[in-house]
Amino acid sequence: MGEIDPAFIQEIEHRPKIIPVEAEGIPLIDLSALNSHYFPSDPTSLESLVAEIGDASKNWGFFQVINHGVPQETRRKLESASRKFFAQPAEEKRKIRRDEVNPQGYYDTEHTKNVRDWKEVFDLTVKNPTVVPASPDPSDEEVVELVNRWPKYPPELREACEEFAKVMEKLAYKLLELISLSLGLPAERLSGFFNDYISFVRLIHYPLCMFPHLTLGVGRHMDTSALTILAQDDIGGLEVKRKTDGEWIHVKPTPNAFIVNVGQIMQVWSNEKYESVEHRVIVNSEKERFSMLFFFSPDHYVMVEPLKELITDENPAKYRAYNWGKFFATRQRSNFKKLNVENLQIYHFRING
Repeated sequence: MGEIDPAFIQEIEHRPKIIPVEAEGIPLIDLSALNSHYFPSDPTSLESLVAEIGDASKNWGFFQVINHGVPQETRRKLESASRKFFAQPAEEKRKIRRDEVNPQGYYDTEHTKNVRDWKEVFDLTVKNPTVVPASPDPSDEEVVELVNRWPKYPPELREACEEFAKVMEKLAYKLLELISLSLGLPAERLSGFFNDYISFVRLIHYPLCMFPHLTLGVGRHMDTSALTILAQDDIGGLEVKRKTDGEWIHVKPTPNAFIVNVGQIMQVWSNEKYESVEHRVIVNSEKERFSMLFFFSPDHYVMVEPLKELITDENPAKYRAYNWGKFFATRQRSNFKKLNVENLQIYHFRING
């Protein structure tokens, strides 16, 4: 059977269960009303949808959406191209290997919580180029442009990625408006933070693993984004930490659904009315797995802080403001090596009291 590189091995308390717990309760929300000709004139359907989104965001931090308006063919084309790309020899994929200067492209040695993930990824920004801070240094005002790197094969990958990004952006804005309404705010309240956004698409391949009891495809973490939208294949592997009891719950794939999770930026904006929830990905000893993600995050110059409309004497601000671009720059650099200290987290900005 061979041996596993110790870099992949999780601490005993973080290793997955051999038989995962199936989810009962992660909400499945039908967005068909948004695409209805009669929707604008039917306030009842909007109120119901907003309430569902709000309950899911508060109680789970995760939900699935169906009838979302994303063409199934768009998703199929990207998954097909992704499979072709990852099937290539390692030396071919590494020709577009990302680095500390430009974290776009291929990578296969990412760490989560200082343990190496059993995965390989291909990252691209939605805006090409995307402007980000040149360094994490707060006094450094220099910015740089991140430019996407594209492989020669498969030739259809670029078009498939760009088409997917376009429709996912449209869905993300819809979800952003619904979440804003669920917080009792105007629908457009959060949209102004997303003019020059740092959003990206990630393709992930989880190879077969003969040690699924020792390692994880992605270790436990919370997303630093405002929203994350995931398309997982029919194999499944996502586990969500249930808020009520801390149990790791397996999210069973729903055909043509997208999984949405509340990111840490939304947690801060909502002043913890909605909380980002830990999740992880288990690996499979019998089947490889593929997924496609859209990370929706604001402009690099946005200062992330609790929204003033949600702050009261009884509910004071729970976070100090932090610059999203600098936070992003710090986190990106930490993905390239095992750190001797804990990575930057939003709770470092939490106000005690």
